[in-house]
Amino acid sequence: MINISCSQKSNKTSSQSDQSDTSIKIAYPNWAEGIAFTHLAQAALLDKGYKVKITPMEPGPIYAALAKGGYDIMMDAWLPNTHNDYWAKYGDKLEKIGESFSDGTTGLVVPAYVEINSIEELNANADRFDGKIMGIESGAGIHANTEKAIEEYALDFKQITSSGPAMLASLKRAYAKKEPIIITGWKPHYMWGDYELKYLDDPKGVYPKDVCAIITRKDFKKDNPVVGEFLTNFNMKEPDLIDLLAKIKESDDTEIAAKKWYNNHKELVESWMPEKMKANK
Repeated sequence: MINISCSQKSNKTSSQSDQSDTSIKIAYPNWAEGIAFTHLAQAALLDKGYKVKITPMEPGPIYAALAKGGYDIMMDAWLPNTHNDYWAKYGDKLEKIGESFSDGTTGLVVPAYVEINSIEELNANADRFDGKIMGIESGAGIHANTEKAIEEYALDFKQITSSGPAMLASLKRAYAKKEPIIITGWKPHYMWGDYELKYLDDPKGVYPKDVCAIITRKDFKKDNPVVGEFLTNFNMKEPDLIDLLAKIKESDDTEIAAKKWYNNHKELVESWMPEKMKANK
């Protein structure tokens, strides 16, 4: 994937009361759905004449940057649970204004061919997995929850800290050979369309349900009411999100793929826009 920071000169009109010469700055984590939400929002805003800058970051620095006012928006904050520590630290300087996706889930994931169904079965099968859980970045909330799961279930396992792409590469290799593997996984993600996977049951509730929230720096919506209303209305349903994720995955250029998806689904995206934004061409 090519992740590009872009800007475009705006043509001010009387309908764009919150438009200025300053770019709207969106920071995003390098996760499939975060990339998708961010590039779709960018495509829509650029089309309506706004200047936009997008920047990939680790989640911790994103929260800090928003709290300091250096960035404006994050489209993929896993709240109220997975990112609870970040929200506890920075939430008084942030605002939750919408939900990109309302049914986020996380947990330990295995291929469907693996013959166990619960986290409680892992210790009896530790040798099959070499005692390893393939994780992602240490700054991700799912990484912290997996450390908690290891403790809560007294697992004889170690979480391997890597990255989203490295975790997916490990899954791809294991799946091709029908080998056992455990990963830290989540929905929404295109991996569920590429492979037959299942969550391991989590009877202790270590991995709670979340939403993919849209959060901003303090007073962003007050300063930018038109864009703020668009973001409040921005909400993807699973079939549309799966389609967008697939189109981005298939493309060599994330920005072009998102722009094409936007152009093919303009009626949907414009339904989230206030009339003042929709009128801009």
